[in-house]
Amino acid sequence: MSPSTPPAPPLVSLQDPKDVSLDVIEKELAQIWSTYGNNEDGLAAVRATTFSFVVYEPDAIQSLLAALGFYTGPIDGIAGPRMTAAIKSAQKQYDLPVTGQSNPEFVQRVQEEFKQAQAQGTLTTAAQRLAQPYSPDLEGSGVADAIAASNPCRIITLCPTPEADEGVQAQVAAYCPIQKRHHNALVCCEYITLKGTYNALERVGGIITELMIPELPKFVWWKASPETEYGLFQRLASLANTIIVDSSTFTNPELDLWQTSRLLQHQTNIADLNWGRLAPWQELTAEAFDSPERRRAVGEIDQVAIDYEKGNHTQALMFLGWIASRLQWQPIQYRHEPGDYDIRRVQFLCPSQRIVETELAGLPVADTGKVLGDLISLKLGSTNAQADCGTVLCSGTMGCMRMEAGGGAQNYRIQQVTDLGDQGTEQLLGRQLQRWGQDVLYGESMAIVYDILKLAQTP
Repeated sequence: MSPSTPPAPPLVSLQDPKDVSLDVIEKELAQIWSTYGNNEDGLAAVRATTFSFVVYEPDAIQSLLAALGFYTGPIDGIAGPRMTAAIKSAQKQYDLPVTGQSNPEFVQRVQEEFKQAQAQGTLTTAAQRLAQPYSPDLEGSGVADAIAASNPCRIITLCPTPEADEGVQAQVAAYCPIQKRHHNALVCCEYITLKGTYNALERVGGIITELMIPELPKFVWWKASPETEYGLFQRLASLANTIIVDSSTFTNPELDLWQTSRLLQHQTNIADLNWGRLAPWQELTAEAFDSPERRRAVGEIDQVAIDYEKGNHTQALMFLGWIASRLQWQPIQYRHEPGDYDIRRVQFLCPSQRIVETELAGLPVADTGKVLGDLISLKLGSTNAQADCGTVLCSGTMGCMRMEAGGGAQNYRIQQVTDLGDQGTEQLLGRQLQRWGQDVLYGESMAIVYDILKLAQTP
């Protein structure tokens, strides 16, 4: 969390994770509130009545780290400071580079350690976890704390596992942010964790949807590529008010972005956290044309170059879609040139019937940030040398130098984009849970992305 953001208050542990059978989940939760609802002498607590939040955790890494004794607290599928601390501890224990970030090598090692500990009977059980009181990690309060502090809710975490199909295992828990009160009672989060194979979770899809509180808003954070053929995804998408994704984690960026745009075409309400990361770029681009003189020249733009960190071009495509939607450009040609810079060229037709040439370049960088595919720089220009529309935005010295190298730098207005402290995944997620509806600009931009990707699929 950014230094300017106050830490979320700690949570009171009402019920640490408890193993239960699927058919008694609601009964177990009801028992918690029955016990604490009228407790005049001790802690009085009531369940939240805000929304249901389903988290699909594709690699179940949080659950595995908990079973191995590295992670304590709610299994919520959210990678915040508490998860970072757990990952660092595991990396140190297993002699891996201590980065605090998960990657395929780390996930594979944790899965191997889990299988070994399971065979040896040394996994941390729910009962053992009860002896480890829930408390904020030294590195800061967890994301679940922040979400619960602003909007206590029911969190249902789905953890597909690579083990043999032995059905679905369930746990329930309850935690309360200490500053959330209703009269004299704390308002608390309910946590339901379901673990099983990919197919096992699909088989209990009906139970999962029944656990989503009726008549209250429903959010689904699908922490994987959209799986439109997966029955569980279809079921959740049909019931959720919003499906939340993060295209920076898409394994096949173009195909997955195509699937996302198709869902939007079919009126599925999608929210992409990666879209939120473009806000400072959009704001500065718009500000560059605030003056009347520059606003008149915006129609002269017919050259666009966007650089991004090589590896995932979803941000670059969405940003290009946003520019094109604002200027009413229609894509007419797409060309991919693989290589060191992984060039993608998109040709547009503007309202005056002029051709607009655009280029997306993936720059290989030695030190990538936390988000794969972050924008590095933008250059807007014109073949009309008299047009006052030249603009360069960059996130660092390298980006500015590369854009200026094309010549004519004196004709361009250059400005550096400063990363916003509240653009982390957890902050974006927290804000998204406050919204009830589609982002119109996102929808219009993704409509252009849809048209671009249709051209990409044309032989």
